[in-house]
Parts: sequence; structure tokens; C-alpha cells
Amino acid sequence: MHSMTQTVDNGQLFQLSTMSSLLDGVFEGAMSYDEIKAFGDFGIGTFEHLDGEMIAFDGEFYRLRGDGTATPLKSEDKTPFCSLTYFKPAVTKTFEHPLNKSAFEAEMKKLMKSENLFYAFRIDGVFKEVSTRTVSYQEKPIPMTEAVKTQPIFHFKHVKGTILGFWSPAFTQGIAVSGFHLHFIDEERKGGGHVFDYELDHGTLKVDQKTHMSLYTPETKGFLNANLSREDLEKEIKVTEG
Repeated sequence: MHSMTQTVDNGQLFQLSTMSSLLDGVFEGAMSYDEIKAFGDFGIGTFEHLDGEMIAFDGEFYRLRGDGTATPLKSEDKTPFCSLTYFKPAVTKTFEHPLNKSAFEAEMKKLMKSENLFYAFRIDGVFKEVSTRTVSYQEKPIPMTEAVKTQPIFHFKHVKGTILGFWSPAFTQGIAVSGFHLHFIDEERKGGGHVFDYELDHGTLKVDQKTHMSLYTPETKGFLNANLSREDLEKEIKVTEG
């Protein structure tokens, strides 16, 4: 892994492992925080044993747990799956009026050249509501569709914070989560998670188009033995990512 310290292209979206392996219950860590931080200052993911959601921006990485806490990552923290990039937004747009999720997604799509490209998004503002879920520690590998049945769901009301993540094209479904995949953290850095639903009151959107994805396939035992041919891929991703 020592070769991981090379300079990373700013146009690159780095992806560790695949969504399909998470669906198959591959929750063992493949890379540590010290290894992944070379690949970006911005992104989302999860942790070994599904112990929380990852959010990273401005070079700060946090673990969002089901108990409502947000803690900075330690060197040895491991992840089975994450998407990272160096965030260099070329487009900024400010919104002064409230917008629900579908209206805001329509605004984000207007700023995209094409749905067949990759984008990183960041929204800083005040949200009327953000609904999140946070996966929690799993002792044994179980299908992710089972793991999410016990996940805590949080409803943040009139909260200041940041939603960020990616748009991945339809052809990446199973490698990534196609469409929008977003995580949230509040301004106090006390809580957040994987975003289900939200309504923006007012805020600023920044968009960064990415030209290519770099996929790293782990050689962990779990990944090598995983069944990545998911017959109900769309359905499983709908259940887990909502």
C-alpha cells in the first residue's frame, strides 16, 4: 500500500470497493483512514462492521454513528467502501427560497452537463428538515438489506449544516449507487448520516464535474469470496439507500 502516496488527479473520483459487495455483507475494512486520505479531501462511505456513515469535506473526515455522534477519524479506522475526490467546484449557485428534495434535485440536474458524467455536490445552508439513517455495527457479515432493518432514523428540523455527495451515472449501478448519493452533517458536527429526504430553506450549492473514476478492488477474503452478481440489484439498492 506504500505506493498509495502518489499524486492524485483532481479530476478523479476514487472508489474503494463496490456497492454490490456491501450488499453481499462484505463489511471488513479494506483500507485505513491514513491510506484513503491520500485520495481526496471530500466524500462519503461507511466503516468496518458497518459501524457508522462517513462524511468528509475540507479535509476533515467524520464517523456518524447511530447514537447521534460525529467523531473525527483516527489513523487506524478502516473502511470497506468509500467514494472520495478532491473537491474543486466550478459552479456555485445560491438559493434564497425553500425547495423540497425533488425540486432541489431538478435544480442540481440543471447544472449538470449530462447525466452520463460524474459530479460531486456540496450544499451548505439551513434545512427545514433532513431525514437521515445511520447503519450500525454488525458482528457478522449479513446482507445489507437485513442490516438496515435495525438502523436508527433521525429527523433534523430547522438545522444548519452540510449535505454532500455524488451523482453517479446509471451505468455505474452496483459499483457505486447511481443517481444522487448524499450524506449530511450538522454545523455543530454532532450528528448526521445517509440522506433519505430533505427540504432546503436557503443555502449555497457547489458543483464539481469529474472526468473519471478510479476503482480499487480489495483483496480481502470477504471481497474475493463475495457474490457480486446481484439478481435484485435495483431492489436491494432501493432498500438500503432509499
